[in-house]
Amino acid sequence: MSESVLHAENLEKSLDGDRILKSLDLEVKPGETLVIMGANGSGKSTLLSCLAGSKEIDGGRIESFGSSVRGVDGFASLLVQDSLCLDRLTGKENIEFYQRADPRFTGRWREYTQEMGINDELDKEVENYSGGMRRKLELSISLSNDAPVYLLDEPTAALDLKTVRDTHAIIKEHKNTDAAFVISTHLSLDARIADRIAFLSDGEIVAEGSPQKLMDQLPEVLETDLENNEQLREHAIDNFTFTVDDKIRGFVSDNSIQMENMQSIDPSYTDMFNYYTELPKQKDDQN
Repeated sequence: MSESVLHAENLEKSLDGDRILKSLDLEVKPGETLVIMGANGSGKSTLLSCLAGSKEIDGGRIESFGSSVRGVDGFASLLVQDSLCLDRLTGKENIEFYQRADPRFTGRWREYTQEMGINDELDKEVENYSGGMRRKLELSISLSNDAPVYLLDEPTAALDLKTVRDTHAIIKEHKNTDAAFVISTHLSLDARIADRIAFLSDGEIVAEGSPQKLMDQLPEVLETDLENNEQLREHAIDNFTFTVDDKIRGFVSDNSIQMENMQSIDPSYTDMFNYYTELPKQKDDQN
């Protein structure tokens, strides 16, 4: 375990009597980007807060390089949604606050705010930022810390496609320093930067592996027009269908199924997300 940036074993966490994390195991190696994918409410944010040591766990253990995370000072840079910046301060004042508070803070924020297009907005108070601007500032601050592991909760939420790609590029640059990333997301696009993906559903990891391995495990995907939804649903696994770009898709276990007005397509990251996160929810609803 000493070689792991993070090692979680039998992790348990309950909130208001509900089990949020259930006997969860997780390991992250130096230089690895682990993307945790799941629908809203699956436990992603709680998991990252527990991994950072900012939330108490009810059972199990979490270690970084062989020591409890509570005994390792500054082992992680944590980004949780809408929690990093103070509204009454300007963007620059928020940056200066973290410069004074954390000796790990570097001058990389200048590069990141420039790349994300908010350099000219730093003199404005954060309360006047849009959701996307605020997210860009939070990312710039979080990634400016020197840390062995970055725990990023929904880092690309509210960002336009260009900024998502810029964020991905910044994360890839960081990998050259052996820094590890644990990224929680419900956006299938974030799978593109993953070395490994863990799908979280109802507090449990239901699938884990490299993007290619998980993609190879998908059943056949059929696509059709909206008006053929019921026909596809009859043959789809657990009668589960979903919409992608005004088309209806479903997973079928029988590769010999041939239906008029339907075609077999190569699976995408969106299909993979639906298979590992939405399909288990469908099964739970049926039970």
